[in-house]
Amino acid sequence: MSGQIVPTPYDVVVIGAGTGGYVAAIRASQLGLKVAVVEKQQPLGGTCLIWGCIPTKALLEHAHALQMFQHASDWGVALPYGAPALDMRLVHARKDKIVTGLTKGIEFLFKKHKIDRIRGTARLAGEGRVEVFEGETQTIAARDIIVATGSSPRELSGIEIDHARIVTSDDAIHLTEVPRSLVVLGAGAVGVEFASIYRRFGSEVTIVELLPRLVPGEDEAVSVELEKSFKKQGIRSLTGSKVLNVTSGATGVTTNVQGPDGKSRELTSDVLLVATGRSPVTRGLGAEVLGIQMDKGYIQVDAMYRTSVPNISAIGDVIALEGRAHPQLAHVSSAEGTLVAERLAGQEVRPLNYDHVPTCTYCDPEIGSVGLTEAEATRRGLDVRVGSFPFGVLGRAKMAGETAGFVKIVADRRYDEVLGVHMIGPRSTELIAEAVLALRLECTVEELMRTIHAHPTFSEAVGEAAHAVHGAAIHL
Repeated sequence: MSGQIVPTPYDVVVIGAGTGGYVAAIRASQLGLKVAVVEKQQPLGGTCLIWGCIPTKALLEHAHALQMFQHASDWGVALPYGAPALDMRLVHARKDKIVTGLTKGIEFLFKKHKIDRIRGTARLAGEGRVEVFEGETQTIAARDIIVATGSSPRELSGIEIDHARIVTSDDAIHLTEVPRSLVVLGAGAVGVEFASIYRRFGSEVTIVELLPRLVPGEDEAVSVELEKSFKKQGIRSLTGSKVLNVTSGATGVTTNVQGPDGKSRELTSDVLLVATGRSPVTRGLGAEVLGIQMDKGYIQVDAMYRTSVPNISAIGDVIALEGRAHPQLAHVSSAEGTLVAERLAGQEVRPLNYDHVPTCTYCDPEIGSVGLTEAEATRRGLDVRVGSFPFGVLGRAKMAGETAGFVKIVADRRYDEVLGVHMIGPRSTELIAEAVLALRLECTVEELMRTIHAHPTFSEAVGEAAHAVHGAAIHL
């Protein structure tokens, strides 16, 4: 019946079941609060699990496996039936099985913690009420509301996404055939990851980036190393380049690009991937009507994720923080969700330190970073010294045949405190965890240097980079 009001009020209603929303719901339930989650999609998990982190990294693992088979002879392995062939049907089947298993896991956790899942599209109705539309309308009452509606791929003006030849990342994880050629617009994490996937799958890949370098948010030395590695792999990088226009036809896509020299060139490809960032999902939420302060579609929050309207909080990709950029990362959303749940349960909480947020990019070679880049530390007026150590020197890297890249440490000269760690190379997305802990504990370079790193491992590069800050790298 339209307008039905759910009689039992909740302590917390979470809008969105992505990595921020479902974590907030579980933590709130653990702390004794009665919780409901509104989610319009049937599977739980949001963008990261269904469209982003999990399926893309699954594809990257398949691409890595293919690469291993392609170089089987280097490992003394003979393939009796000739060159390996990729079966995209089986690739997608395994990827989808992984995703389904994880979404079922969240369903189990909701049941375990007695969280009510309500299917439908939510709209804020004021006075602690949320309207949910799914065939009929029901109204849910809550003491507190957490908005965790996330983000969606950003479209570029003048480029029409047809989801066939001109695609977003949501489409790119489901391509049934490997395109002979692929142009990627945007060299952030999404762009370079898909460039790695489809280059390994066999596509001719070109990346177009408006800014002067690949992965522009990383330390400049990392960007230089990635472009060098991509060139060796046959991935063409057009940085400092602007898209003039795009036309799509029956046989492919033509992209006109203007380079930093002012000259234009024409790129033809089977598929064009638009990977130029993500936009907040707030349309139809009713936030503006309620008087919630917004910033270009994002919900403005304070350090405790409170909006300008009492008893409504927001977390994850949908928010804008006062005075700083907000990283659109799954683990950030989860940390924010945990903090808000604990605050609503009456626990003492402290603001997150976004300088301690790790960033991981799963391209080839992998990138892991945390803390200040050398340029940002200098911009903040800090007197810094740096140390770097290449993976290629390590015995473990030689065994694995993964020798590209390095670890770079940025440190404060006066106090020897570790300010940032930036790495590109094998297992960087795993190795960065040590650096995150080092920053969290305000570790000095000497403490990191005196920490014994097992041999032979990739992690030795972290210890050696610390030695290098003091001009004392052993194996360099």
